[in-house]
Order: sequence, then structure tokens, then C-alpha cells
Amino acid sequence: MPSGRASSVSAEPLVQLLGENRFTLLEAAAKKHDIKAGERVYIGKQERDKISIIKGRLNYSDLTEVAKSELPRAVYKVIKENEKHFVEVFNNASPLNIRMHSLELLPGVGKKHLSAILDAREEKKFESFADISNRVSLLQDPAKLLTDRVIEELKGDSRFYILTRPPSATR
Repeated sequence: MPSGRASSVSAEPLVQLLGENRFTLLEAAAKKHDIKAGERVYIGKQERDKISIIKGRLNYSDLTEVAKSELPRAVYKVIKENEKHFVEVFNNASPLNIRMHSLELLPGVGKKHLSAILDAREEKKFESFADISNRVSLLQDPAKLLTDRVIEELKGDSRFYILTRPPSATR
């Protein structure tokens, strides 16, 4: 948003960001107008080159339509770039209660898929998404499953949050 929100008094350039660790949605003031969709920017405590200040957390409903359309691509990219971490989701997932396993929260994973995943990981821990796909024939793209789950959690309708921070109550 080169000139900020329409409802804003000041005309500072704003960007909507996706945090890589817990998929936190953020809004920040940009130093310049040259940040591209999907670009990775530093928002840590040291000197920031493109971001001047983090304005706060956002809920999914606060995102612009452009941001909503770019979000699945950005989430998928983060998951693929951190494959080792997300493979561990499959290796370490545990039951939520006596009736439901956390892997069943992934879209399309039912009792059959769950059983196949648990049997395969019992033989040997998964090493990559390709390893999961090869050993669990019913799962073609584990990164896509995780992406779909992250988007579902970001929308805020979920009872359980296994990959993201629960949405903020205010805004």
C-alpha cells in the first residue's frame, strides 16, 4: 500500500508481512516504496533496511485482497525453504486427545492416511517431503497439506492451532 490505508490520516507506505517462524501476520511501515510481493525483508531488532516500524499484528480479515491472494504462495515458499523443520511436524505429531490425532487436522488426512503415516514413521523417521510422498503413497504433496492447514488456521476458524499463533483478539 504505497500511500497507506485509505482510512489512515498519514500517507506512509505500508506493507503486510508474514512471519516465518509462526506465520504471524503483521503490518509495517516501509522506508521506501520498492518492496515487492513475496520479497523477504528483515524485521528483527537490529537495523532494518526496508522496514521502519512494525505497526502490529493483523488478522486474516485485515489483509488486502492482493495479500490474501499472495498468502498461499508465501506460506508454501516458507514451508519449502524450511523443509527439515516441517518434516519434523510429521515425525513428531502426537494425539490431541483420545479421539483425534494432530495430523488429522491437515486437510484430507483421515484415519486411513493417519494410519499410513504413523506406520511409515514407526519404521523410520521421515527425512524429506519426497520421502513422505514415497513412503505414504496417499500423500502427494505434504508441503501443500501444511500450506492449506496454515491458511485455515490464519483465517481464525480453527479450534486447534498447531502451525500458527492463534489470531489476536483485538483489531
